[in-house]
Amino acid sequence: MVMQEAVINQGDTAWIIVATGLVALMTLPALALFYGGLTRAKSIINTLMMNAGTYFIVSVVWVLWAYSLSFGPSKWGIIGGTEKFFMNGVGVKSVSGTIPEFVFCAFQLTFAAITTALISGAVVERMKFSAWFLFSILWVTFVYSPIAHWVWGGGFLANLGALDFAGGTVVHINAGMAGIALALVLGRRKEEGILPSQMPLVLLGGGLLLIGWFGFNAGSALSASGLAGAALINTNTAASFGAVVWMVIEWIHRKKPTMLGAMSGLLAGLVGITPAAGFVNIGGALFIGFACAVLSYIAVVVVKRFFPWDDALDVFGIHGISGILGAILTGFFADPDINSAAGLLYGNFKQPLIQIFAVVVSMIYSFVMTFIIAKVLDVVVGLRVSEDEEEGGLDSSQHGEKAFNM
Repeated sequence: MVMQEAVINQGDTAWIIVATGLVALMTLPALALFYGGLTRAKSIINTLMMNAGTYFIVSVVWVLWAYSLSFGPSKWGIIGGTEKFFMNGVGVKSVSGTIPEFVFCAFQLTFAAITTALISGAVVERMKFSAWFLFSILWVTFVYSPIAHWVWGGGFLANLGALDFAGGTVVHINAGMAGIALALVLGRRKEEGILPSQMPLVLLGGGLLLIGWFGFNAGSALSASGLAGAALINTNTAASFGAVVWMVIEWIHRKKPTMLGAMSGLLAGLVGITPAAGFVNIGGALFIGFACAVLSYIAVVVVKRFFPWDDALDVFGIHGISGILGAILTGFFADPDINSAAGLLYGNFKQPLIQIFAVVVSMIYSFVMTFIIAKVLDVVVGLRVSEDEEEGGLDSSQHGEKAFNM
């Protein structure tokens, strides 16, 4: 048999370069603005910096070693090898699928950055920036990279047949469980239940997240194709329906629909459809958007006060809960007419079990490893600012800046 040489497709390459820019936009500035608007005015700069700093830190760590650990030659299905440390062996002629490997590497870099940045929402207004700096390096190395390899890099979950089109396990469940672990080690804020200080920033950040998510999900087709189109329309459908459902529930439950509620529902729908975007049809997208909005609303509005941790911006309540639900529902709604995989509704009775296994393994690993990293950092450098610094706001104590000169 004659082996065909890998050929770069210019259309695919152009689209993934654009998608890379869209996913980069999700961290800086979209998530930064979204989280910043939800915090107190005297801690907005710190919240913005936790997101911006994460993007810069992960960008360096990724090309030095994390890309190789995630997508290098598999070692026992657990982790990638060291062969691509410092981008060794990757050149302008290196190809991944139908795109240059440099482009694939950059695209995946943006996923690692947004996943790490998401965790910051659970611990805003009380964590030292120096500790967050070190945490970002350790977490993307020891938590993100292994799970990315298991699912996308040829690891054991991929070989088992787990479906995760754009990051239900790798991104959202991973970030949600890490947020719980880090919040437990840090402890609760001195003041909880503070209203968002800048709702226009929340709307702006949420809108930019939606735009960026088109690159996140449609880009994960890794081609300019009909599959990318299916992922695009599924993403917008689930997100929009999630926003509508959250507003209606809030209208009934609290008598008024809020902008924060609409943005929360939008985010729940986006998170839920992420693992399923390239596997389900419109009916599946609608159901996932509906189910994730309902379950995340219950988690955030009804059940949150019973949680033993202080998840400040509901990273687990939205990303964790909707990520879990979306990953499992992918095993039910995967349509072989969209992609090659079939879910329970199309005769594959094993797929939901595989999805549940992947979810549980990812949850346990992320929580345990993050908890260990947090405990070590707490001993070595200390995680939390002083009570006076927390009371006065972290903008001044951590960065010597103010968001507003008043």
